[in-house]
Amino acid sequence: MPAYYDGKLFTINFKELPASGEKAVLANNKSINVIYMSDPGLPGNQPFVSVLDAIQGDGFNPLWVEVQITFNAGFTPHQLFSDTEVEAAASGTNPEITLRVTDEVYRCSVVGPK
Repeated sequence: MPAYYDGKLFTINFKELPASGEKAVLANNKSINVIYMSDPGLPGNQPFVSVLDAIQGDGFNPLWVEVQITFNAGFTPHQLFSDTEVEAAASGTNPEITLRVTDEVYRCSVVGPK
């Protein structure tokens, strides 16, 4: 599936870990990466393309925790292209988005540029 990292589109492969593995990873792994997703998608039934916080050569770990993005009332959902944009949209006194860390963990590989 496609995913953005720092404004560039990559192709990733990922598979969710079994529930017992997810719990163990979340309890014991402090260097897990983040994949930002927004399941409701964008206006017009367009998908939200996931956003990664690392790729190979830039702090990459093959284990990823899913963080769900929800657009707050008054803000139109739109595509974000980097973890920096995600963090900026979630900050301030009137944040555009809310972030919710899930208990879903994936083994993910970044295949390359799309």
